[in-house]
Amino acid sequence: MATTCLPGRRRALALMGGSLVLMAGMSAMPWATSLAYAADAAKGRAVPMLAALEWNVIADKARGQRIDFHAWGGSEATNAYLRAQAEIAAREHGIEVRHVKIADTAESVSTLLAEKAAGRSDGSIDVIWINGENFRALKQAELVWGPFVERLPNSEYLLEEIGARDFGLATEGMEAPWGRAQLIFMYDSALLESPPRSMRALLDVAKANPGRVTYPQPPSFHGTTFLKQALLELMPGEQRELLAAPVASDALFAEVTAPLWDYLDALHPLMWAQGERQPAGAEEQMKLLAQRSVWIALSFVPQEVANARQEGRLPPTIEPYIHDGGTLGNVHYLAIPASAPHKAAALVWVNQLMSAEAQAAKADPSRWGDETVLDVTRLPAAQRAAFDALPELAGGMSPEALGTPLSEPHPSWTDALEAEWARRYRN
Repeated sequence: MATTCLPGRRRALALMGGSLVLMAGMSAMPWATSLAYAADAAKGRAVPMLAALEWNVIADKARGQRIDFHAWGGSEATNAYLRAQAEIAAREHGIEVRHVKIADTAESVSTLLAEKAAGRSDGSIDVIWINGENFRALKQAELVWGPFVERLPNSEYLLEEIGARDFGLATEGMEAPWGRAQLIFMYDSALLESPPRSMRALLDVAKANPGRVTYPQPPSFHGTTFLKQALLELMPGEQRELLAAPVASDALFAEVTAPLWDYLDALHPLMWAQGERQPAGAEEQMKLLAQRSVWIALSFVPQEVANARQEGRLPPTIEPYIHDGGTLGNVHYLAIPASAPHKAAALVWVNQLMSAEAQAAKADPSRWGDETVLDVTRLPAAQRAAFDALPELAGGMSPEALGTPLSEPHPSWTDALEAEWARRYRN
């Protein structure tokens, strides 16, 4: 790919979470695939006694409680949003919310598994930001509480097609939809005439400009996302439907993922730091992009570039883009562990974060830019107005530009990809 690396420019530096396109035979409506499984969400478990109480009784029980909310803390925009919501929770509901900033949700899952093994019934986590393989791990260990989602007043306005399945696994009302996200890439338009709109094109950029491409190290969320995106693009189209089911065998995994390893074998020697070192996460890769050490970065927040440009974290020459074949998208959730000691306050906190006010603030590209899980068209006029008033910032991604997201593979593929990546490149 042709480049316009400006002489004299400083050699530069160079960037975080139900799902769906390119899987042949699968639905082209990412959030709508959940519809096929909607019956699953209504099946099964009885509503816990606390969640079955009248909402005003739950709110009274919650007042005066303090909860520990485990949520990824790698984005200042996200952290600032949660600080503002915690102030609202204290003022309006009498709840103290402590944001426990985590680097990887798997750490919190490990904590809950260890507490269960130790026989603790009063755990250290009240609410957790979660999806995918981490939800699967907690559900399999019977460590998620519920169902509770339908008991939340603000669930009335959820998109009808959202939240029944998480990476293909039935949620059964055990986790509340909180936001929608999609993988985007970003490039420096002062250094590249046009962005590489495929994994193959990205390799071409690396070949022409050694040291200017990298990706976050797996098993960080963004690093593993890069592996899944590359796998989807590089594997034969007729095999893509295999990713919707659990990994059937080692032989099948080796066959399906062979193009991915061939690709990474070619890419790594050409990467920043010769591939010997990789950014710990998306935030670090964005910093490298801002310093022009690398020319391309990624994010799972479609409005990340708009937000970062406004805040001065990225220069105005950084532009967002996606690959021509689409990019991975998913829904992220809030779950209450079975061992949560303050479940009433946890319910009130989750309900607050699903409110129209909180969702509109979260969708504001100048604050976070996360897509809402609410059906805005069904909201009362005053609440709908908050969404209508959201600003459009330079560097934003429209729904049309994002297109239809690709489906996330079954969570078992995530585990297998991370293990094989570590065996090949870190052991």
